Amino acid sequence: MSIRKHALLSVSVAVLLGGCAVTTGAAAPPTPLVPATLQHDPAPVTAAPLVQTGAIIGPQLHIQPAREVEPATTRVDVANHLALREPTSAGYINAAQIYPFSDSALYRLYAAPGQVTDIALEPGETLSAISAGDTVRWAVGDTASGAGTARQVHVMVKPFAAGLTTNLVILTDKRAYHLELASTERTAMAALSWSYPQEALVAARAAVEQGPATIDAGLQLGDLKFRYAISGDNPPWKPLRVFDDGRHVYIQFPEQIDRGEAPPLFVVGQDGQSELVNYRMRGNFYVVDRLFSKAELRLGQDPQQVVRITRTEDKPRKGGLAGLFGG
Repeated sequence: MSIRKHALLSVSVAVLLGGCAVTTGAAAPPTPLVPATLQHDPAPVTAAPLVQTGAIIGPQLHIQPAREVEPATTRVDVANHLALREPTSAGYINAAQIYPFSDSALYRLYAAPGQVTDIALEPGETLSAISAGDTVRWAVGDTASGAGTARQVHVMVKPFAAGLTTNLVILTDKRAYHLELASTERTAMAALSWSYPQEALVAARAAVEQGPATIDAGLQLGDLKFRYAISGDNPPWKPLRVFDDGRHVYIQFPEQIDRGEAPPLFVVGQDGQSELVNYRMRGNFYVVDRLFSKAELRLGQDPQQVVRITRTEDKPRKGGLAGLFGG
């Protein structure tokens, strides 16, 4: 090759390489390395707090309690009306109204000018205090009858005019009595007292917890007479059988008598009048300390459950002993 052709080839190669450099541009300088400690780290993520079961999450709304529509005095009147116990025909024993006692109940007493109404408490109960709302137009006093364990407190009430109302609170060592007094022109309650079904229930449960016990000391099988008929209503506590030994009457109740209220016992006299009698709880038995021809077990109000016990013949009924002792 000649020197001239070699020079042209060199120029051509130089021109071609120059054109490529213009077309693609110069190579980018390398990115400098930045130490990791200088780079920006994101903020650390905080662990979610533990939420206890039942906790309220989110904003809590303050809810205002519902406002009573009727005034407070109306609510008091309604509560007093529902708690008030009025005299009932079934609750009378002769001239005395017998109220079943219940805590916080109100008991109505009707009185009249010139007449005294006797409020008899439970025998053995000790009077602590008496408070009447109106001591100007009502005379209120207390006295007692009997002695020892038979001592009974009586609170006497008498209004000075008709059309009066007030209340009376009697406090004893056992309970509190709340009475609503109202005076009329002529109608007055001669006496009122209370039966205590809850006390009998507690005694029955205590007897069951103590375990089986003898019905009565000195009871002779040969003296038992099953000569009583049971009639009337059929409540769960209706007696299974009644018998006597010539001195005491024994009333056998179902075993579940300790699970409900125990009915008080009233003896019916020859004149048809009724009176409360003394009896003891022996397990699921009532032991009555006297003989009687007719008696009634009463419990509840409106309607009242009544079971009648009537003595029939003197000879023992067949199956009496077998039914009593499982033979």
